Amino acid sequence: MPDRSPLRILLVEDDAGDALLVADALDTFGLAESIFHVEDGDQALTFLQDASSPRPDLVLLDLNLPRVSGHTVLSAVKNDQRLSTIPVVVFSTSSNPDDVQASYGSHANAYVVKPQDIDGYDEVIGAIYRFFDEIALRSPAPAA
Repeated sequence: MPDRSPLRILLVEDDAGDALLVADALDTFGLAESIFHVEDGDQALTFLQDASSPRPDLVLLDLNLPRVSGHTVLSAVKNDQRLSTIPVVVFSTSSNPDDVQASYGSHANAYVVKPQDIDGYDEVIGAIYRFFDEIALRSPAPAA
């Protein structure tokens, strides 16, 4: 893993078991300085729009959430000038092409299908970290 500061991550996940697996994988690699966990889309929007909340470096977003869907959260984040630069990785059990297409259509930075086994979480979280390092932290290319 690259040598740099750990991330502040907003984890938007309604399944307590999945949230624990993600947190454990993040801890295994020392990737998270802080994990802010919310259980539904409404809580995610409140957290992100509250000026007193810490600004996350990365949002891991489930799609199937109570109260407000992950699709709605993604659209709200990417359409808010103050939030749109925060990388959002959709982290869902769905591999449905419609969900993938809708997520990228709403400007998700990446779409990752949750693994089926516990060991897969370490691999997937490592891939998300590499994405963040290799893509999200690169300076934009100068305009031609």
